[in-house]
Amino acid sequence: MIENLFPPIPSEIILTFSGFIAKKANLSLFLIVLFSTLGSVIGAIILYYLGYFLNDKIINILKLDKDKMNKTISEFNENGKKSVFIGRLAPIVRSLISIPAGIAKMNIVEFIVLTTIGGFIWNSILILLGNMIGDNYLIVSKYISSYYKPIVILLMVIFIIKRIYKKHKIVAITR
Repeated sequence: MIENLFPPIPSEIILTFSGFIAKKANLSLFLIVLFSTLGSVIGAIILYYLGYFLNDKIINILKLDKDKMNKTISEFNENGKKSVFIGRLAPIVRSLISIPAGIAKMNIVEFIVLTTIGGFIWNSILILLGNMIGDNYLIVSKYISSYYKPIVILLMVIFIIKRIYKKHKIVAITR
């Protein structure tokens, strides 16, 4: 839950370490996946409601243009389900996607279902990876943490390029 609320805490390290510890201490992988997913869902719900109830304050604090924000919310409503699910599989975005979902007042049941499925997949992969790498955990965690930021930057660049392409495509169609 804390990892979800504070994105600088990397789930990639925590969850793979949990898998590693499970192997060493003979713990249930299923229970680790279950409780890590429950924790991430609880953290996501807190962030969702933060966006839901503080939407105008967040807009004012960040000095966002209200018309642009309404347009963004409209776009989120079109692609929000996909964004929430895919966002659960991306570092940093995992946490932050909950806030726009709350601001857009996405259906809470859909949000929880997509968050649970995406979180379950992400947590399972990392925990199983940690369990499989066993004693090589420290070596692998060093590689994971070094690729963490470039992956996030790459995802952000792809997102921006897609937005620019979509915007220019719409402009070309209206001409």
